[in-house]
Amino acid sequence: MKICTLTLSVAFVILTICGCKKANENTETIIKGATTIVVDESILPIVEDQVAVFESKYNAKITLVPQSESECINSLTSGKVSIVILARKLSKSEVKVFSQKRIQPRETAFATDGIALITNKNTTDSLIALSSVIDFLKQKPSTIKGLVFDNPNSSTVNYLKNLAELNAMPTKNIFSFNTNNQVIKYVAENNGMVGVIGINWVMQPNAEVKTLISKISILKIKDINKQNYFYPTQDNIAGLDYPLARDLYIINCQGGEGLGMGFASFLAGQIGQRIVLKSGLVPKTMPGRNIRVQN
Repeated sequence: MKICTLTLSVAFVILTICGCKKANENTETIIKGATTIVVDESILPIVEDQVAVFESKYNAKITLVPQSESECINSLTSGKVSIVILARKLSKSEVKVFSQKRIQPRETAFATDGIALITNKNTTDSLIALSSVIDFLKQKPSTIKGLVFDNPNSSTVNYLKNLAELNAMPTKNIFSFNTNNQVIKYVAENNGMVGVIGINWVMQPNAEVKTLISKISILKIKDINKQNYFYPTQDNIAGLDYPLARDLYIINCQGGEGLGMGFASFLAGQIGQRIVLKSGLVPKTMPGRNIRVQN
């Protein structure tokens, strides 16, 4: 009877140890575990690059879910996810939602990108004034035939709507699809249309549209009350010359230490900033360079 009791006690201890070990293995830390991040579809390529490197360095699995800006916000505020990556900070009303839950969102800027205006390669004019875009959105006479967006609820739509100080986007000659790939394809096959996409989709095209990039052109844009036109290059975005630039943020509402904190630190750190630089976007802090001097 004593032997049986001893055997059961030993078995219980072994199971407890194994159970604790398994629980510890499944515990999420800043560099270990699994999580889901919802990302603004217009900036998906740069985030995919970051996740690939992060996962190669740490025992972590990050599942990216691309959505429109409005869908990202809904997913965050409804509690479906606790980490999002956007092309803007949260608004005061959005922050208030988390304040009521006693959660302080952590917003970390990690890059600056530009909204690119693209046309068919056969379009003769390579210049466009931002005032013409605003006039078109306000349904005033304009040289623009039509604007093509990735999604009616995307960050590019909201950006230009706010720029034109509109409560709602007009419907006349405004077209939208579901993805940036579809915008590139449509513009490549239709002359006279102006596509509105995140510049990262042109800098790092995926396999689906790589062959179409040669059939489109990026327009040089002149800001309101300015004289010169600028391409969305790193120098022009960093120098504040390109008028359609915006900062990218990872917003963490986990409320504790987890992969959200670790990935945010990675994005803002040396490796993450080098990835941003290599992608054609502008890092928030210029990564350092190690120079080896040999006699």
